[in-house]
Amino acid sequence: MRIFGAAILAASLLVTNAFAETTLTAGKPAGVKKAQESNNAILIIGGVGLAGLGIGLAASSSGGGPTSVTTATVGTSAP
Repeated sequence: MRIFGAAILAASLLVTNAFAETTLTAGKPAGVKKAQESNNAILIIGGVGLAGLGIGLAASSSGGGPTSVTTATVGTSAP
């Protein structure tokens, strides 16, 4: 199984490098300007929300094993 996983990883690294563009085309933006032009507010708000959710879940977890509760019965007698 480990050999199969290593073969898949190696193949994915080779394939992504083969399809990667190695040179930038003249007169075209390299990606920064295009990213600045697009509206990323929804992605930023979603990322902050997910981070807050993760922190909230981590802070609210009890993080312990089982808790034991002991109860005592009190007997009352009527005169």
